[in-house]
Amino acid sequence: MKNILIVEDENIAAQHLQRLVAELLPDAHILATLQSIEESIEYLQQQPSPDLILLDIHLADGLSFRIFDHVHPHCPIIFTTAYDQYALQAFKVNSIDYLLKPINRDDLQHALDKLHTLASPTPSQLAALAGSLHHYRTHFLVPMRDKLIPVPINQIACLYLEDKITRAILLDGHHQIIDRPLDSIMEQLDPSHFFRANRQYIVAHHAISEIALWPISKLALTLCVPTPDRIIISKARVSEFKQWYTK
Repeated sequence: MKNILIVEDENIAAQHLQRLVAELLPDAHILATLQSIEESIEYLQQQPSPDLILLDIHLADGLSFRIFDHVHPHCPIIFTTAYDQYALQAFKVNSIDYLLKPINRDDLQHALDKLHTLASPTPSQLAALAGSLHHYRTHFLVPMRDKLIPVPINQIACLYLEDKITRAILLDGHHQIIDRPLDSIMEQLDPSHFFRANRQYIVAHHAISEIALWPISKLALTLCVPTPDRIIISKARVSEFKQWYTK
C-alpha cells in the first residue's frame, strides 16, 4: 500500500488525515489531496489507479458517489464522513470501511488492518471479514423541535406503517416517528435480528413473546409491547420466519 489518494474538501480534516497516514503508514506516498468531484474525476481518468483512496462523502460540489458515474477505480476505498446514512451506498463501490468524523487513529488503524486482511486472508479471517463488512444501523436520530433524539436499534420492538407514516414502538412502550420508508429501514437493519413480517410490520427477534397458530396455516405474533394491529405471518412466509426465528 504505497500510493494513497486523499479526497477531502476541508483543509483541517485533510491535514489530519495526512498526519494519520504518515504515522500509521510511514512508507506510504500521498499522491494528491483533492477537494472536489470534478477534480477527482479528472485525476482518476488521467493517472494510474492509487493503492487506496481516502474519500470524503460530502464535497463542495456534491456527494462523492457521483465520481463513480464517470470512473471506476479498482483500488479499495475508505469513506470518511460526518454522516451515518450513506453506509449502504458506500459498500457498493469497493469500500472496505466507513469512518465517521472526526477520524481517530484507532479507527483508521482498524480499517488498514482490514485492508491487510483482504490482501492475504486466512480462511478464518475471511469468515470474520464477511460479517464485518455489513455495517448495519445502530441508531436512528429523530428530530424533535430543536433537538435530535437518538433511538437505539436494540430498544426497538417493531416498526410499522400507519397512514403512510413509519413509527417505531420501543421496548418501554413509547412510540417514535421514523421518517423513512419501511423498505429503506429494512435494508439498514441486521436481518438476523429483524424480520419483515408483512407489508405493514418489521419485528425484532428479542421482542417476540408468543407465536400462535392462525387459520389457513398462518402465524400470529404477540410482542412484549402492545401493537395497534395483530401481526400476521402469511402462509407463504411461515417457513422463512421459522428458519429466521430458530437460527
